[in-house]
Amino acid sequence: MTDTPPNEPVGARFRNFQARLEQPDGQRRRGRGHDGEQLTVPAADFTSYYGRPVLKPPVWKHDIAGYLFTGGLAAGGALIGAGAQLTGRPGLRQVGRWTALGGVTASAYLLVHDLGRPARFHHMLRIAKLTSPMSVGTWILTVFGPLAGVAAVAEIAPRLPQHGLLGLARRLAPPVGDVAALAAAATAPALATYTGVLLADTAVPSWHDAYPALPFVFAGSALAAASGVGLIVAPAAETAPLRRLALAATTIEMVSGRRLERMGLTSEPYEHGRAGRLVRAGRVLLGVGAVAALFSRRNRILSALSGAALVASSVATRFGVFEAGVASARDPKYTVVPQRERRDRREGRSPAEKGT
Repeated sequence: MTDTPPNEPVGARFRNFQARLEQPDGQRRRGRGHDGEQLTVPAADFTSYYGRPVLKPPVWKHDIAGYLFTGGLAAGGALIGAGAQLTGRPGLRQVGRWTALGGVTASAYLLVHDLGRPARFHHMLRIAKLTSPMSVGTWILTVFGPLAGVAAVAEIAPRLPQHGLLGLARRLAPPVGDVAALAAAATAPALATYTGVLLADTAVPSWHDAYPALPFVFAGSALAAASGVGLIVAPAAETAPLRRLALAATTIEMVSGRRLERMGLTSEPYEHGRAGRLVRAGRVLLGVGAVAALFSRRNRILSALSGAALVASSVATRFGVFEAGVASARDPKYTVVPQRERRDRREGRSPAEKGT
């Protein structure tokens, strides 16, 4: 029942058999039985491989979804703190710096908790591999954390005594903190976007196919979250830049997020199920938060509501993207069908030829 000669190597027979199994849906392969009868073999329906999924779902838990959010929050906070430092807004500067420190501390905790043992994080620092997003991200987090910490701790310098050793620390801390804050802001864009590159570098279909958009989605989400915290906590007189930043973040995230809907089959997880609900909620909250921020001016209540909507939007978006990837890995059609389509394009086959 096969077209391969009896003396063909076993490896070649297996490859030919596997190729027959991967025929497109609706296509039929014809062969001859021992009695010359023409036989029709239906195309295989890939649901598992010897009882196992075609693609192993990510082993990451929701700690990593939280890590995606807190890392972006830290990066956005560092950028806001540095901008406030350069424009003379001390209240907003403090909020930005403490947001950066809080976010990166939470990120480190969530990452180590997901790894299971703190030593595993340390082991990743043994090498620096530029071709590995995980290795690069580990080093970005390691560099960013201490800088954000020094910048935030410098904010308590005015509370120190004026004389003695603590008096010296009181005088030295502000300039050192300013330098550290600017250095943290320089690494913040990489911290905000590398997680998008990390997800897209996996074999998970709905993450991998979204590689052009995910870093921009995460960048907009990071700015939205940090702007939201600032609108809630910072002095109302210093929040004007945050309203403009919220609008810019909304534009970036909305435009890049639309690309997630144009990937073909692998866009489905972003539109259906729990992931779809989270992604839609994130967009609605993002729009509400941006509009409310524009009209909040010095209205503390409206400003706080808009800030809360922006933060919630970022949380929903990160968890939605995470859930979409997990869903696409569990359903074999998101792996097999795009592979078949790419094969057909390479072979130059028309849609009519696929079913013949």
